[in-house]
Amino acid sequence: MSTLGLLRTLFNPKIVTPNAIQLQSLNRTPFLVGLFFNHDQIRTMSRVKRRTTHPPYWHVLKNNQRTDEKISSDNLRFVQEVIQDKYKNKSPIKGSDLDIEKTEWDPKTKRSGVIARNIGVQHMWEKDGKKVICTVLHVLDNHVIRYVPPEEYAKSVIGAKMFKNRKPLGCLVVGAEASNPERFTRQYCSLFDEVGLLPKKRLARFIVTPNAALPPCTPLTAGHFVIGQAVDVYGKTIDYGFQGVVKRWGFKGGPASHGTTKFHRRGGTIGTGRDKARVWPGQKMPGHMGSERRFNRGLKIVRINMKYNIIYVKGTVPGPTNSIVQIFDTALPRRKFTEAPPHPTYFPPEDGTLPQEDIWDSSLHVFGSPSISV
Repeated sequence: MSTLGLLRTLFNPKIVTPNAIQLQSLNRTPFLVGLFFNHDQIRTMSRVKRRTTHPPYWHVLKNNQRTDEKISSDNLRFVQEVIQDKYKNKSPIKGSDLDIEKTEWDPKTKRSGVIARNIGVQHMWEKDGKKVICTVLHVLDNHVIRYVPPEEYAKSVIGAKMFKNRKPLGCLVVGAEASNPERFTRQYCSLFDEVGLLPKKRLARFIVTPNAALPPCTPLTAGHFVIGQAVDVYGKTIDYGFQGVVKRWGFKGGPASHGTTKFHRRGGTIGTGRDKARVWPGQKMPGHMGSERRFNRGLKIVRINMKYNIIYVKGTVPGPTNSIVQIFDTALPRRKFTEAPPHPTYFPPEDGTLPQEDIWDSSLHVFGSPSISV
């Protein structure tokens, strides 16, 4: 019997043949899978792909597809009025309005992080004249969107893999950069209905201990960190595309002259014909360079501007200028907190005044102050 006739027999109960009686007694699903997909012949990759260009399948569709429909000015005005009426009575709550359970901080506490934008590099000078390269990070409009308790987060796709052999922790979903709801899909905007905030462009998950949980709509500012604290910055490195071994791995290359032809920036041999007899996994070869998720750990905070929510960290961070990064309390054992930080986060005074607009580290020279005093 041909394949087409076999399929008609399987899915047409009116056709009765001796072969059909035998096939109907079998489980149809494994039979069809074995018929069209031979798993014994499928090869798997030896190494997992490290980078992807699309979000995971469990993420909600974010960007709204633009249509060519022409909307009149009256309809546009009506849409804006509906958006204003929906969000006019819903604004970020203050610290005094939050019902936060007061818990004590301990060295094992894991606080939330913040979402920031890398806005460039600036040079600072210490009091002894030494120049210090600092990265300027602007903490965006951060608010807590949702708190997922440990028992619920351990059942998710990521939580089940992360806490497979250890005690589960909770998860805080933080959003940054409020934007126009018309730019996002209805499914994405529904993530913010319970909070009452405008949809955020950026979302991030932060693993926290139960004593550092924050209720939804809690604002997060640059005061979440303190001067002299060591932080870890997480971001995506610069994407250089496909590069050769000289730029990607720092190879020396071949000679420039003396009979060398088309071997100036090549990598040389990648294997021998004797004991090796093949290309070993991990061989440094040309390929895609950059666009990797990386941590820079133990960066010291040397300056905080409370008015504009700007943090100056000593050193460089992953990613180009204008990229989005995440800032955490450091995980290095010898550089963790010794004193209690703002727990669970910092709340500015209700009257709007700032105790100090610009906070500098004691080792830095403050611009505007005299460098030499007699």
